[in-house]
Amino acid sequence: MPLDWIYGLIGGLMIGTAAAIYLLVSGRIMGASGILGGLIDGSGRATAVERIAFICGVIGVPSFAVFAGYQTQTNLTGNVALLIIAGLAVGVGTRMANGCTSGHGVCGISRFSVRGIVATCAYLGFGFVTMYLGRHVLGVI
Repeated sequence: MPLDWIYGLIGGLMIGTAAAIYLLVSGRIMGASGILGGLIDGSGRATAVERIAFICGVIGVPSFAVFAGYQTQTNLTGNVALLIIAGLAVGVGTRMANGCTSGHGVCGISRFSVRGIVATCAYLGFGFVTMYLGRHVLGVI
């Protein structure tokens, strides 16, 4: 039996723990798109140092893991144009939904937020449809 699922479990526990600590320490929701968005649009100037530290951690920890020799298979497509389009679509979607997977999915659902639950169901549903269309209909994934 493959044990790859354990990596997802450990990662989920780490994200949930980080979200709980962030909420307890700062009193704010750990929504990555909101943290980054506040840096970009200037609305988060008062907490810029905290936001920059968070973004550095999000980028730095996986980079350090790769540098330390940890390798994993991601099954990403080699189509760079598709990756760029997907990244832009995620960015637009998080702005339209006023949050991302960490804000709505991790923090919203754990607080029984109706908005978080609805947003999570919507992005998961559209993700399933997108994967089905991309893989089985269009053949680009």
